[in-house]
Amino acid sequence: MGVFIKISVTAETCTAETECRECVQICPVDIFQRDSELHAQIISEQEDECILCDLCVSECPVNAISIKKLY
Repeated sequence: MGVFIKISVTAETCTAETECRECVQICPVDIFQRDSELHAQIISEQEDECILCDLCVSECPVNAISIKKLY
């Protein structure tokens, strides 16, 4: 978990379709990767690198991503 922000991915909502890699592809600081079940997951070491651009939130076709400021 990041110190300044918390990024969440709702696994039940995140699509397992291999075509959907929107968050992985669009994130300018490479916070996301796909797990073994093809759901998006956060690379915890990268979470504080988030620049709050909201591209992942706006591009997720199923609204599975949320960002919360902790400050």
